[in-house]
Amino acid sequence: MCGIVAYTGPRDAVPILTEGLARLEYRGYDSAGIAVVGRSEDLRVRKTEGRVAELTASLPARFKGSTGIGHTRWATHGEPSDENAHPHVAGGVAVVHNGIIENADELRAKLEADGVVLTSETDSEVLPHLIARSSAEELEDAVREALSQIVGTYGIAVVDTRHPGVLVVARNGSPVVIGIGEKEMFAASDVAALVRYTRQVVHLDDGELATLRADGFRTSTLDARATSKEPSVIETEEAAYDAEGYTHFMRKEIHEQPAAVERALRGRLDGRFHTAHLGGLDLDPREARAIRRVKILGCGSAYYAGQVGAQLIEELARIPADAEPASEFRYRNPVVEADTLYIAVSQSGETYDTLAAVQELRRKGGRVLGVVNAVGSAIGRECDGGVYLHAGPEIAVASTKAWTSTAVVFALLALHLGRIHDLSPADGRRIADGLRALPGQIEEILRQEDRIAALAGDLARYRSMLFVGRVRGWPVAREGAQKLKEVSYVHAEAYPASELKHGPLALVNPDLPTVAIVPDDELLDKNRSTLGEIRARQGRVVTIGHRGPGEDAIVVPKSEPELDAILLTIPLQLLAYHAAVALGHDVDKPRNLAKSVTVD
Repeated sequence: MCGIVAYTGPRDAVPILTEGLARLEYRGYDSAGIAVVGRSEDLRVRKTEGRVAELTASLPARFKGSTGIGHTRWATHGEPSDENAHPHVAGGVAVVHNGIIENADELRAKLEADGVVLTSETDSEVLPHLIARSSAEELEDAVREALSQIVGTYGIAVVDTRHPGVLVVARNGSPVVIGIGEKEMFAASDVAALVRYTRQVVHLDDGELATLRADGFRTSTLDARATSKEPSVIETEEAAYDAEGYTHFMRKEIHEQPAAVERALRGRLDGRFHTAHLGGLDLDPREARAIRRVKILGCGSAYYAGQVGAQLIEELARIPADAEPASEFRYRNPVVEADTLYIAVSQSGETYDTLAAVQELRRKGGRVLGVVNAVGSAIGRECDGGVYLHAGPEIAVASTKAWTSTAVVFALLALHLGRIHDLSPADGRRIADGLRALPGQIEEILRQEDRIAALAGDLARYRSMLFVGRVRGWPVAREGAQKLKEVSYVHAEAYPASELKHGPLALVNPDLPTVAIVPDDELLDKNRSTLGEIRARQGRVVTIGHRGPGEDAIVVPKSEPELDAILLTIPLQLLAYHAAVALGHDVDKPRNLAKSVTVD
């Protein structure tokens, strides 16, 4: 949510800012704006409610400057409007801000008591006024002074007409990345905005500030102690951020899953000992054997992938494991155990609730591993070790390939822990062979897209749907309901199939279809009994499983039972996508949602 782009150098900043903001549209936003310092050292600002394209179209021909900042806003304080859009300005100072200023009301009251007129409803507007009122000679010192009065989270970029050619950026809980060019410097909240211009980046840490000029940058802490940063290289190609002929990024990313799974597996399966190598874990066999419990933390789809992971770890490694929403964990004063392994899951690696849970665990001495997609992200850096998904950029708000890659990484982790504990070489080989077969099996499912699309178009006419599954099928049902809600806005509720008679059966009627996850496993007969109860009450049933035929049956290839959840989820992604298309929705940018939730 929210996006920042900044530039200083010899070129006109405006096209760089607007193109960068367009790259960040996938994060979710409701307004956009830019500010540049012109050649005559005047501040030029344009902002508007609506899309980046509307902002770009509204810019006058003479709107130019070589230093500037841009922003896409997702409303938190104050409704979407031109006045509430960023940048916010005071005198010659302009600021863009991601995050939440918790003491904004107190600061606003003090400013207004001093005669300052505030023109927006936002918390962010206090920042340029605090900076402009500073008597510090250097912009970075004025920013440092202002931030010392702030309670909350922020990722900011600042320009000031008194300091042309200078950008100041700072981070506390909201990502900021510096891009290093040839005699020019960039900054953004996401590398997606930088990849067209540079491959050399530096990630700021919390409590860190940077001053950028065309010829370089320096970093320091908020108390003015110099820090040293080593640039890293962006691995992703610019083409990964293009739709490449697909109507929507979501459909492209669904079809990228065979390749994404191959990348997740590459170099990680050991054919000699039938185990998995996960070098980033920093966990030797003795330490692994000492683990008595695994707790997985994530939000939304990452939490449901964590449920799949917990089941895999219990089944293969026989270690008690469970998953919990990170957003709940961080508020309940959890008991942190020395022999528990904690795993934080986040596609972006910047999810604020998950990051806060990691920081609380680290503070209490817990050992935390990260499963993230974004290299250099805050959660990846904060954890004791971890595994990168290598799924590639995921632009659509609804997660597909990152979810699947996360489940695959959990299968690798479960195999690794299992072989250290009691999983036999024969079972290790069986699971490894099952993992190697996944890309081809996903391709088989994707070849059914036309048929699934037709079914989705028919289901889209219903106002509500029920998703059910047992044991391995339960997190699949939850993820399927989540996808449908996210992109089609059809109400969907997931429930354990075993609990149907304990309440939800009262809802069943001809106008409430049920999507049932029915793998061909030891629970098949019980699942069939559940479906019979639904059909006896004239409920329509759509099955996702290993058997057909039937026009309401989607058949997936049979994997190893422990891996079934991975394949059973793919048709649900297609079902949600095509239902949303049939209803005419903006699939990649669903209403009210953002790709990366970086505020509390």
